[in-house]
Amino acid sequence: MLQKENMATTRILIIYTGGTIGMGKDPVTGTLEPLDFNHLVSSMPEFQLIQAEIDVRKFDPPIDSSDMDPMRWAEIVGIIANNYDDYDGFVILHGTDTMAYTSSALSFMLENLTKPVVLTGSQLPIGELRTDGKENLMTAIEIASAKDPVTGHPMVPEVCIFFNGKLIRGNRAIKINAEGFHAFESFNYPHLCDVGINFQFHTHHILRPAFSRPMTPHLKLDPNVIVFSLFPGIQDGIVRHVLESPDLRGIVMRTFGSGNAPHQPWVMRLLDEAAHRGVNIVNISQCLTGSVEMERYGAGFQLKTAHVISGHDSTVEAMVTKLMYLQGKYPDNKTVREKLQQSLAGEITL
Repeated sequence: MLQKENMATTRILIIYTGGTIGMGKDPVTGTLEPLDFNHLVSSMPEFQLIQAEIDVRKFDPPIDSSDMDPMRWAEIVGIIANNYDDYDGFVILHGTDTMAYTSSALSFMLENLTKPVVLTGSQLPIGELRTDGKENLMTAIEIASAKDPVTGHPMVPEVCIFFNGKLIRGNRAIKINAEGFHAFESFNYPHLCDVGINFQFHTHHILRPAFSRPMTPHLKLDPNVIVFSLFPGIQDGIVRHVLESPDLRGIVMRTFGSGNAPHQPWVMRLLDEAAHRGVNIVNISQCLTGSVEMERYGAGFQLKTAHVISGHDSTVEAMVTKLMYLQGKYPDNKTVREKLQQSLAGEITL
């Protein structure tokens, strides 16, 4: 436990999964490798200034976020659920590569979340002179601690990512930069908070749960999902092998523009056959900004007739994890298809 005397009563649980923020250089190879949380704390004397009581749960060993998977998402959900009543908020330290997938998954798995779950990390390790990790972590803790002065409720009772001065809804975030500090953005939904000298919370964009109802954790996911992108020259035989996989239950199909596909009879035939076998096919645009509108052009309308579902303005990360969540929760595809077209946690604009 990291705490000081005369602390405020706010309690924050940090869940350390790994990531660049806690990495150090291997003396032999020179590559970055995960280190334990004690290394991170020793690099941050600022921890002694935090006006909250901080506890830590750690992945042992910490992982590179490229190794994140549904089983570990369930582990994170279990940690939050088992400690939910004891803390005011949660901060998850996570590698940036799959952070948007994790934040999206948690937004569905933590149903009726009434407390902040803030993911953050860094582009440079915490021990580097120019690290962005200190500011990201300290500010994430402040956001997780923030309360509405009128109601006393948390300012941001949802899953979100804080990075480089911006607080983004977790299931709207995508990683856009592998080198700069501005690593994440939300192109189809406004920021929840912009942080400079002051915190500018955009309260009308923040989810308001039913605070009188309990949070319900969901641990079961069905990962039999695939993402595939259309491109000029895509081949019948290769697509057929993908769509006819016997275990396949969900497809996130990245289409052109506002949700368009080639006018090729074999494309429609394979999609229609897959849909009739019970595969849920969701149409997501390859564009970063905008929404799928399958009624706009004939190239999009043909997908609708082949029983493809509109993903609206969802990110790939949100739709992949939404499919996993719904397919894990509901055995019948009729319910899954209905729920895919609903906004469950603010992930799409209707």
